[in-house]
Amino acid sequence: MARRPAASKPAASNTSKDELLKYYRDMLLIRRFEEKAGQLYGMGLIGGFCHLYIGQEAVVVGLEAAAKEGDKRITSYRDHGHMLACGMDPKGVMAELTGREGGYSKGKGGSMHMFSREKHFYGGHGIVGAQVPLGAGLAFADKYLGNDNVTFAYFGDGASNQGQVYETYNMAELWDLPVIFVIENNQYAMGTSMKRSTKSTTLYGRGESFGIPGEQVDGMDVLAVKAASEKAVAHCRAGKGPYILEVMTYRYRGHSMSDPAKYRTREEVQKMRDERDAIEHVRELLLQGNHATEDELKAVDKEIKDIVNEAAEFSKESPEPALEELWTDIYAETDA
Repeated sequence: MARRPAASKPAASNTSKDELLKYYRDMLLIRRFEEKAGQLYGMGLIGGFCHLYIGQEAVVVGLEAAAKEGDKRITSYRDHGHMLACGMDPKGVMAELTGREGGYSKGKGGSMHMFSREKHFYGGHGIVGAQVPLGAGLAFADKYLGNDNVTFAYFGDGASNQGQVYETYNMAELWDLPVIFVIENNQYAMGTSMKRSTKSTTLYGRGESFGIPGEQVDGMDVLAVKAASEKAVAHCRAGKGPYILEVMTYRYRGHSMSDPAKYRTREEVQKMRDERDAIEHVRELLLQGNHATEDELKAVDKEIKDIVNEAAEFSKESPEPALEELWTDIYAETDA
């Protein structure tokens, strides 16, 4: 079971009302969106694979709080939360999930293959760990161009055992690339407890042999994630090379919608929901700090549900892509 790292948590008093409300709203949008996606999958409106982000919302919201315009992000197939956190339109994301023309990849990419050049989101990748070297490539481009942009390369505890991850660590440190390797450690990879599959208990420590600094952070606390992210981002922007953040989190659902998750008990999942939920944590901070009332937070929830329902309706009404679309977006078009 996930546990909070011993590192001290940032004081909530240092966070403004507006910031707390934004984190609450952003995490709630991901939660409600994913719940709706699960419903549409059950109705047969979403086909193929569908990996939900429910429980891990504080990870990407905390990291995005430290990002600026121009920063890039790339991740695995558990990617809907990352899209929403960087500002992609819920309508376009949901329409892509349902394979419709109004989706970010015109209905041809589905859950695992969505991109947005406008929001600097480079996927959604179905091959385990493949996004890690690609993320280093994005960071190489920024170093070559001489700007101070940072790339966030997300991957899970399961993918952290891939050989290409360590090849990338080596190159990233050799070339001082401005990339933050974010290990979203949700404890179970595809369905095997990390205790059974991995001898080392601190995945971020694997960067030490390459000279890459890092730390472990409580991924169920958005304020802790934000504080660690700011430290990592400052390191990269200063030209000091890569950084590793191992974010200890927990997914409430199975690896994908087809996973019954029998490798853990219902009691364990419920305990996490009751005692460690990241959204409830911020909700308590808002109420205890007199930043919001119960009625005001209910209004936020209603607003978010309306946005998600609107996205679902848009995805149902958007037409399926024409057959001719099979032949588009295959090769890059150039002026030459």
